[in-house]
Amino acid sequence: MSKPFDVLVVGELNVDLILNQIDKFPEVGKEVLADNMTLTMGSSSAIFASNLSTVGSRVAFLGRLGHDNFGDLILSSLQARGVDTTHILRATTHNTGATIVLNFSEDRAMVTYPGAMNHLTLPDITADALQKARHLHLSSMFLQAGLRKDLVTLFKNAKDAGLTTSLDPQWDPAEQWNVNLQQLLPHVDVFMPNINELKAFTRQDDLTAALNVIKPFARNVVVKHGSEGAYLWNGKELLHQPAFLNKDVVDSIGAGDSFDSGFIHKFISGASDQACLEFGALTGAINTTRPGGTGAFESLALVKTIAATTFNYSF
Repeated sequence: MSKPFDVLVVGELNVDLILNQIDKFPEVGKEVLADNMTLTMGSSSAIFASNLSTVGSRVAFLGRLGHDNFGDLILSSLQARGVDTTHILRATTHNTGATIVLNFSEDRAMVTYPGAMNHLTLPDITADALQKARHLHLSSMFLQAGLRKDLVTLFKNAKDAGLTTSLDPQWDPAEQWNVNLQQLLPHVDVFMPNINELKAFTRQDDLTAALNVIKPFARNVVVKHGSEGAYLWNGKELLHQPAFLNKDVVDSIGAGDSFDSGFIHKFISGASDQACLEFGALTGAINTTRPGGTGAFESLALVKTIAATTFNYSF
């Protein structure tokens, strides 16, 4: 039976206040100036969902927002990109989350107020919502305090309902990494950390050693490695995809999420592992040509234009 959505995204929702062109990072008690400011929809999950919809997948989102201006901005931004927002829950008891991003050269610092995202819980993710999609994706598990203890149950529920699954863990602000991957990853079809996150999870110093820790219980492990490209351990071999390099990076906010969107778009279509890696690397690079996580994904036509003119790639 056909399902209305290709992907159900479960995750955090917040706005990003991005300050660019800063001479140096601020010090306590001192002030610096930024020459550019952008207020936009943020959060890894929302950037992923928005860009995945732009490249052609049918996407629904399940998360929590406050009844405030930031919540209105996020809702309208998702809807403008074709993301179904029927399952987004809003309440007056909590404000919508926000992240202040300070960009300095190719590095950045962030401060996040979680707000409503802390209060998404397992009962919010109903069987009805799962049954409407072919695939479940979750990002930023450490920013979702109300859901984190039930991640194994959530992913098991999704698999039992016949969905394929993916997880981008993102960074743990507490740097404790206290998630039992041995219990969780058997229910995750595609685990998508970056290289630093994988090293932190496994307490290892290099890619090979880190992969060896989780190989016994992981299915597919995609490792994002910045300008070094991306790797995929598919249970049989380690594949590598070189990065599409952008010489004029505007910022790298959401580049990993955009990589995820390209990879999962191809994954759910049944493309080869290498094709998934290649398209993920392309969408991650396209992200860096405009401010914020969604600026380069205003339309599929724009994505194709950037791919052709900046990276000499046609699709």
